[in-house]
Amino acid sequence: MTTTIVLIDDHKLFREGVKVILDFEPSFEVVAEGDDGIMALNLIEKHNPDIVLMDIRMPVMDGLEATKKVIDLNPNAKMIILSNYDDENYITHALKNGAQAYLLKDVDSNSLLEAIKVVDNGGSYLHPKVTHRLVTAYRRLLESTGVNPFQPVEYRKPLHLFTRRECEILQLLANGVSTRDLAESLNINDNTVKHHVSHILKKMGVNDRTQAVITAIKKGWVEMV
Repeated sequence: MTTTIVLIDDHKLFREGVKVILDFEPSFEVVAEGDDGIMALNLIEKHNPDIVLMDIRMPVMDGLEATKKVIDLNPNAKMIILSNYDDENYITHALKNGAQAYLLKDVDSNSLLEAIKVVDNGGSYLHPKVTHRLVTAYRRLLESTGVNPFQPVEYRKPLHLFTRRECEILQLLANGVSTRDLAESLNINDNTVKHHVSHILKKMGVNDRTQAVITAIKKGWVEMV
């Protein structure tokens, strides 16, 4: 089954590069491209795509406003922000406005394809640096106001559920470490990391890394460093 995609970015060369990557995946089809938020609304209404890849900073209407308008019209729309900026304000507003994923443009092609598949299957996906930004924001909120956005719990390693290696990997995911860097730091290969992550998700009963990290923070299974 083909996943239809609308690609919105005001830099044509970047759009062309992303389209080349997506064309390598037989199940993906880019059905339309645009360069501003107004065009995005028109193209989404016309094509009703499965996935929308949206930049943030664009002329006429930015990606944040366009995302909110799309979700207001169609709450089931699946929006992926693909941006140069890991600014906390952009990240939180994008997620608040209904985006299911936030990626930075330095993401590798495999992670981009993985993110689209996760979102297409109903999950959420954050770039590792974005995950770290959110965790940092939560920590600052706690330090400055004393208000914990999650239930206050004492940090404890979940050794009743995970192996020590899985606990280590879960903490690194919360720290925003990418799969490649995680593999290098633990001196294991990428496939072994993915195998461990798959086990972690299954044990936690979640669909993706983002949900795993948020759940782990709520339960006090990772330190907010």
